[in-house]
Amino acid sequence: MNDRVVLHGIGVSSGTAHGLAVRITPAAGVDTNEPACTDVEADGQRVRDAFSQVAEGLAARAEKAPEASKAILTATAGLARDKALVKGVDKQLKKGMGVTAAVHEAVEVYAGKLRKIGGYMAERVTDLYDIRDRTIARLRGLPEPGVPELSEPAVLVAHDLAPAETATLNPETVLGIVTAAGGPTSHTAILAAQLGIPAAVQVVGVEEHLEEDTHIALDGGVGEVIVNPTETDTQELEERSRRRARALAGSSGEGSTRDGHKVKLLANIGTADDARKAATFDLEGSGLFRTEFLFLDRDSAPTVEEQVETYTQVLEAFGDRRVVVRTIDAGADKPLSFANLGEEENPALGRRGIRLTQAKEELLDDQLEALALAHRKTNAELWVMAPMVATVDEAKWFASKARGYGLPKVGIMVETPAAAIRSRQVLSIVDFASIGTNDLSQYTMAADRMQGELAHLLTPWQPAVLSMIKETCNGGSKTGKYIGVCGEAAGDPLLALVLVGLGVSSLSMAPKKVNAVRAALRLHDMSTCQQMAAYALDSWTAEDAREAALNVADPVMKDLL
Repeated sequence: MNDRVVLHGIGVSSGTAHGLAVRITPAAGVDTNEPACTDVEADGQRVRDAFSQVAEGLAARAEKAPEASKAILTATAGLARDKALVKGVDKQLKKGMGVTAAVHEAVEVYAGKLRKIGGYMAERVTDLYDIRDRTIARLRGLPEPGVPELSEPAVLVAHDLAPAETATLNPETVLGIVTAAGGPTSHTAILAAQLGIPAAVQVVGVEEHLEEDTHIALDGGVGEVIVNPTETDTQELEERSRRRARALAGSSGEGSTRDGHKVKLLANIGTADDARKAATFDLEGSGLFRTEFLFLDRDSAPTVEEQVETYTQVLEAFGDRRVVVRTIDAGADKPLSFANLGEEENPALGRRGIRLTQAKEELLDDQLEALALAHRKTNAELWVMAPMVATVDEAKWFASKARGYGLPKVGIMVETPAAAIRSRQVLSIVDFASIGTNDLSQYTMAADRMQGELAHLLTPWQPAVLSMIKETCNGGSKTGKYIGVCGEAAGDPLLALVLVGLGVSSLSMAPKKVNAVRAALRLHDMSTCQQMAAYALDSWTAEDAREAALNVADPVMKDLL
């Protein structure tokens, strides 16, 4: 038997699994023996046909995929039809490159542009590489790369996993996912959590240890991966799963600490279908409805009528439960063809979110009008907030507009250190704030959230990030305003306790994470949460902060992580 090796990455989907490791079928790569291009028009048509076939294949997958995955697959298919990508290939063909080399180089140039833009578009580089590999395979007459047909349940291992593959996985045959690359906010990580498949990313070196009949065990909560586990290892994992099930048993009802301090537990959603599915879970509403999915990958903005229809469906799905809507968070990091403000030197710090809507007021006016109409039709508990607010003037501008349409609760996202540090002043203008820990982490730590190598800086356990959260909560306390969290941090059961101790009143997350967070809250009283928060804030490193909190927590917490 091969040597046992323990590796550590980032846990992105809780749960344990063990089984035979199956490597994702690798990409064929450029044909090094192909002839140079001598007929740009003919070779260009070959490539366009291959791109079209890939797009059609992805669209067909979208039709069969769960609703939560359809939007991602459809967007990936749209990339395969992107005119700029085709033009890039033609440019390489004119240089005399062969067809597969031209596709490879054109995609690399396009990927560089997306990375420079950052944010949502940088997340799409994995999608773009998936299109590249599928297109090259078709040009070479080879099978497309991806997940092989599984004859028995297995743990999938890959350098990275494209959303097109993750979206169609069957949890009954895919026991777990391990990737050497990727990040905690990637499409793969999000989809794995939605499907309930244990997953770990950034497990550096895992591919090097794979041989025939290699077995793998993983804990998707802590990111631990054991290559060639012993019988004792697998028994411990199975026992951990049983303990987790016991810890989760009876987790239902409103969120609250052991001594009755209320904490609303909410869901992050992006579509009307997400809302209908999340509404079936035992939770208290939605703390983040990402409305930009209505705007992306379109040639024109959605009409007021289209928006009213979607917002009404979302509000009706939750009935009398709260729905917090984030107005369009697009711009430099999520370019809209119909709201192009031109190239920027540093788009990740450019005109996104509220900055875009200040330049294109009609986008926000239509959205606020549609939200007001949907509210009047449903009389739901609707809260509306603006993204990327950094100043008091921005808060005043948004609040004035939203209240002008008769919207009942108006708030802001706290995603920048500026908003956190000046929270008392900003919160005096609005009714509430919700902290987006993903962006707050990257802006506080000056680290691109899509660069996996910087994951150690991007964890919300960083004491500097916790300090920003505490500043925001202090502002909430001084103004009597409500503070929520809707970033990935809210779904971490241990960190949730620290957030509540810092003064957070609601936690919004992927619906499947609610049970573990609710169970964690009920194990602890408010004073313990506050003690954990104080220790974490005083820590020198992110690792120290997490360990300090865990040392104070009930021992059962280890089974919930």
